[in-house]
Amino acid sequence: MDGNSRVGAIIPTSIAGPEDIAPAARFIEDAGFAEIWVAEDYFFYGGMSTAGLVLEATESIQVGLGIVASVARHPAVTAMEFATLDRAYPGRFLPGIGHGVPAWTKQMGLYPKSPLGVLREVATSVRRLVEGETLDESGNYTFNSVTLTHPSPGMKILGGVVGPKSLQMSGELMDGTVLSVLAGPRYVEYSIEHTSRGMAKAGRSGDHLLPTFALFAVDEDGDAARAAAKGVLAFYLFAVGPTPLTGVYDANPALIDMIQRGGPEAVAEEMPDEWFDQFAVVGTPAECTTKIEGLRAAGASSVVLFPVSPDQSRAQLEIASREILPNIGN
Repeated sequence: MDGNSRVGAIIPTSIAGPEDIAPAARFIEDAGFAEIWVAEDYFFYGGMSTAGLVLEATESIQVGLGIVASVARHPAVTAMEFATLDRAYPGRFLPGIGHGVPAWTKQMGLYPKSPLGVLREVATSVRRLVEGETLDESGNYTFNSVTLTHPSPGMKILGGVVGPKSLQMSGELMDGTVLSVLAGPRYVEYSIEHTSRGMAKAGRSGDHLLPTFALFAVDEDGDAARAAAKGVLAFYLFAVGPTPLTGVYDANPALIDMIQRGGPEAVAEEMPDEWFDQFAVVGTPAECTTKIEGLRAAGASSVVLFPVSPDQSRAQLEIASREILPNIGN
């Protein structure tokens, strides 16, 4: 794993219109965070264009895109967009490719019969194109003598996946894996176990980045922070459902029962207190610092804070800048 663990922040689609992206990015960089991450949540704002706005608005901070759905663009277009930003801002752009949220891809009629197979084909094609290869082949996508005019050999490309088979494939093909919100320390370790298998299969060595998104709420009153986060944490637990994220904590039977009986409202009402510790960075500044360090110790290459309160996002990140970042070791 990368020995230089860092703390970043996300500009979520729920808190910023396109006109607010550049000022938010400048604030995050000036506040001392090491990474800015943006999302491509359909149908809010475009991930590629947003990453470009953030890169242009900032000086040196690393900018991640987590994630684009493999099926949303032809792989040649994805490769072209990735290479363009990487060439324009060398070493600062960290794009991720994943399956995408099924509800959104189904809205576009893009949900494949074999999500894993399509992701493998897309990831392999994008990699080969940015490295400068010419593709002449057909599968789920057709390439007739496709070559990038401006490739970017050696650029880093990450996966954005959850399950064991997908994690192994990410280790095999990618330079890192973006870990979703709800990823606790045990899941980080679980991810390392499976990505390492994929790396070994491909004969890959060296660091495999694991930027880890974390729902974030901080307050001098820890109970107030947990109250602020409860509804959002419950929503994500409901929306993501039972996966290895929660399964590594043996929480899936209880989560399934809550969802079946009452949806996100039941999850919010009945979830045990330890779920705040396992699935989010929530509490006092000291508690949040401890939780970030726990994710780092488990192997996260960076911890990316995702404020749960849109109208309090800047204030929350200001507290993190003052009272958390100075206490995080390098």
